[in-house]
Amino acid sequence: MALKLHSAEVLGLSGKIIDVEIDLSPGLFSFSIVGLADKSVSESKERISAAIKSFGAKSPQKKNQRVVISLAPADLKKEGPVFDLAIALAYLLASKQAKFEPKGKIFLGELALDGTLRPIKGVLALAEEAARAGFKEFYIPKGNGEEAALVSNIKVYEVESLADTVEHLEGKVEIPEVPKTKIIYEDSNSILDFSDIKGQESAKRGLEIAAAGAHNALMVGPPGTGKTMLARAFASILPPLSREEILEVTKIHSIAGALKDANTVVKERPFRNPHHTSSYVSIVGGGTYPKPGEATLAHRGVLFLDEFAEFERKVIEALRQPLEDKMITVSRAKATLNFPAQIMMILAMNPCPCGNLGSQKSCICSPSAVSRYQRKISGPIVDRIDLWLGVYAIDHKKLEDDPSAQSLEKSKAIRARVEKARETQKKRFAGTNLPAGRQGIVSNSEMSVREIKKYCELDNESKSILQQAAARLDLSPRSYHRVIKLARTIADLAGEKNIKKEHLLEALQYRPKQLV
Repeated sequence: MALKLHSAEVLGLSGKIIDVEIDLSPGLFSFSIVGLADKSVSESKERISAAIKSFGAKSPQKKNQRVVISLAPADLKKEGPVFDLAIALAYLLASKQAKFEPKGKIFLGELALDGTLRPIKGVLALAEEAARAGFKEFYIPKGNGEEAALVSNIKVYEVESLADTVEHLEGKVEIPEVPKTKIIYEDSNSILDFSDIKGQESAKRGLEIAAAGAHNALMVGPPGTGKTMLARAFASILPPLSREEILEVTKIHSIAGALKDANTVVKERPFRNPHHTSSYVSIVGGGTYPKPGEATLAHRGVLFLDEFAEFERKVIEALRQPLEDKMITVSRAKATLNFPAQIMMILAMNPCPCGNLGSQKSCICSPSAVSRYQRKISGPIVDRIDLWLGVYAIDHKKLEDDPSAQSLEKSKAIRARVEKARETQKKRFAGTNLPAGRQGIVSNSEMSVREIKKYCELDNESKSILQQAAARLDLSPRSYHRVIKLARTIADLAGEKNIKKEHLLEALQYRPKQLV
């Protein structure tokens, strides 16, 4: 009779319960793992045999027998070494070298040859799935406990080795349950503060609006004018993550192996800054077995693309979906996965290849080179950017330390206004009835046409101004609605209930009359 334990693996950005079944029968020795296992799973039989031997029990190789391990469901690809602990315990139970009740328990972990356990990736997603499926106890390697203990309705146990696990299950030694993780919010530890940047007041104002409504922004200007510094300081004015957002972000980073260490909870909004030579798959995600890319790792945070026009055209055009739908759909023959990408896109670029177009320095680019460079940013991408910010060279005298520099506004003061505006939006959208498949709205940038009509009513004068500007600037319907959403955010920052003419006029200033 086959014996069954339970483990789990990550599928996309969620967990999947895996049944680990074992059957022992007489015959010449063989050790088989079936169930569409990859190389790392197939090699586990060597790790497991050595770990069982170090535990003091008889390893599978010491007896003439046929050992068959089945990982079900059989049509699901099994990856990684996470099943080692469950397979080893299944063998010890089947060979009567251990005795315990496996029902209601999940076992995860990679075994070393000496029987110790190594931390694994994606623990939070697996713990959530185990709790949802009704499992009561969750056994994981030491070092993964803090992350797994974010899930409230399942008992988490950190185990150091196969021996510790067996002794605990048999009641010989008691391993304490990992206490539930309490999230302690901390102030942003951003290296740069807005007060460190002299001048560029209009760009700072635009970034404040972007942070308040989670809008996308692009900064255009000559080299060395502070575009990268502004983007890095932008992280210091973002509001803190909510508990639900912390769980989302930590889960994504854990699955991708992007946590600083195996026991980290992400408490600050992500700030991802991939190099302009990054590949298509590294930005949007994918691969043979789809994994999240930079756009998903920036979920609930910032994706900063410096030298935007230098990215491959394929990469730039792939950003259309996350800019509009806030998610990325990766389709493969066997499955289609949706990776969340609720991001603020902050972009920076030069006006031309040499970077000096429109500045005091002479531009050495030919008209055709400038045109070719600017055409890399296509119309659909232009349409999806809410704020176009000019970042120009400033007088060198402003860079010197002087008494007036003390009056520069610090990020903390700006963040307070941003948080107040975000709270206004959260209250506004609370209880909004959304169609099936749409998540709750938390910022103005997420509004659809339906919400715009409900929350962004314009008076007759403002309507007339917007219609005239739309005709003069040749705004598409998408750009038209983005202007209204931007005006709603500006009104929120001003503490106004209704959108006024001055809010709309400021929003229109951030639309490009041309690319640069």
